[in-house]
Amino acid sequence: MTQLQAAIFDIGGVLTHSPVTRIKDFCREHGIPDEVRVAIFGPEDGPWSRFERSELTPEGFAGEFDRHIEPAGTAASGRYFLEWFFQGFGERPEMVAVVKHLRGRVKLGSITNNVAREEPAQRRTSGIDVHSLFDIVVESAIVGVRKPEPRIYQIACEHLGIEPHQAVFLDDMGANLKGAKALGMRTIKVDHTTSAIDELEEALGIPLPRL
Repeated sequence: MTQLQAAIFDIGGVLTHSPVTRIKDFCREHGIPDEVRVAIFGPEDGPWSRFERSELTPEGFAGEFDRHIEPAGTAASGRYFLEWFFQGFGERPEMVAVVKHLRGRVKLGSITNNVAREEPAQRRTSGIDVHSLFDIVVESAIVGVRKPEPRIYQIACEHLGIEPHQAVFLDDMGANLKGAKALGMRTIKVDHTTSAIDELEEALGIPLPRL
């Protein structure tokens, strides 16, 4: 009998196609060098991480984006990037079906590093109405901390009324999984295949659909 009482899902790269891959494609298509992309999106104190913690407004992030890309001479802009980003990245129906199947069987939560707390809920969460899928949704832009900071996982567990060791956490980013595992969560890495569904089925002891 499994001791797991909850399943907690990332959104981008798990319930949707990977925003990381799409951002790389955006930068490549607009002539933004890799080192500039990394400077914007990589560091914990970089513009994107600060945006995810609501330390920057959308306008503030757009200004930082423009400042970083200026030497590249690209026609892209921070404002254009945000308009593109908020279009979403396309649902992964096989993963959404798993979440729907688990409703009423285990506690369900989501932890997402997202941006722009003033945006409508679905635009904040990659175009998916996650608030109708999960019992609780913890958004970095709302709580002011982001994965892999321990506090964001603790907030999710507190809201679900569980201890970390009673949850399985799914994410497509290794650093985020390490943060959850350090607190005692069981972790599953999601890739472009359905292997994570196999692992989740084994972890929960609940047969899961395959689309």
